[in-house]
Amino acid sequence: MHQSHAHQASRLQLNSQGRLKHFLSTEGLSRELLTEILDRADTFLDGNGGIRNVPLLAGRTVMNLFFEASTRTRTTFEVAAKRLSADVLNIDISKSSTSKGETLRDMLWNLEAMTADVFVVRHGSSGAPHFIASQVTPRIAVVNAGDGRHAHPTQAMLDMLTIRRHAGDFTGLTVAIIGDIRHSRVARSEIHALQTLGAKEVRVIGPRTLLPRDFEELGVQVHEDMRRGMAGVDVAIALRIQNERMESALLPGSSEFYGLYGLTRERLKVASPNVLVMHPGPINRGVEIESEVADGPQSLILKQVNYGIAVRMAVLAMSVEGQDAERHAEAGAGQPGAQGISQEIAR
Repeated sequence: MHQSHAHQASRLQLNSQGRLKHFLSTEGLSRELLTEILDRADTFLDGNGGIRNVPLLAGRTVMNLFFEASTRTRTTFEVAAKRLSADVLNIDISKSSTSKGETLRDMLWNLEAMTADVFVVRHGSSGAPHFIASQVTPRIAVVNAGDGRHAHPTQAMLDMLTIRRHAGDFTGLTVAIIGDIRHSRVARSEIHALQTLGAKEVRVIGPRTLLPRDFEELGVQVHEDMRRGMAGVDVAIALRIQNERMESALLPGSSEFYGLYGLTRERLKVASPNVLVMHPGPINRGVEIESEVADGPQSLILKQVNYGIAVRMAVLAMSVEGQDAERHAEAGAGQPGAQGISQEIAR
């Protein structure tokens, strides 16, 4: 992790008291803060596989701004916000005024005027949520729901919650992330989170064309050989292979990928006897993972979906609370509040 990047990430995400006010990346956040997110998410799980209704955001408005389609992520954010009693607006960006020539800033200016409290942003361009948080939306919490190839922090944290609830402490764990590492925002966020939470070893496994050159700088072990990479692992996370990768020169074909890197019962034999199997979804059966593994007793894939609601509840609640605390601190110090996007743009 580059220290300058980590410092910038933490400075933007935290308020003056060191509390979360935006959730943009797992990079730069402390072990204590990541653990707080997990602990808070645990409080929303009722012990019977259900999610509690907790009216922490009653009267608040959460806006889902998905510039890039993702039904699963948007739906879980919507469910999470409603479980917190927030009002939810799903903005169809493809049909919004941005497609008619209105700029992103103009659109956000209008949305802020509707008294939004949280923007949940999914964008195809890396850094878009950071741009919105740093320049456009003072006093509105911004939560990154996935940006370009950069980050998907709530997916990483729901995976961390899944691991913690089923494997216990991170410090003795070896975790393997398998598949299209190069293009995966999930992999980057998970590596930062696992290392911060103290995992013993993080491995990435995939064909050379899908392995980035810089990942060894992050302190992970890089493997092209599946058997060697899977040896003794406690947690195996298979990533989704996007169709456009299969149709490009990066992969010879889905069947060949499965033959070399598919997560099968045979390949799990070299892992820890109690290995946990995970996948961020949606699954390509017979490409990334064997159906018998996806549906088997070691699979936590459906648990991940359930825990994802609790994690997103935690992040939404903590971000709004952090913004509120910042406003109260400024008011107590006699500092003027934010004057809205118009003054921010004029600077």
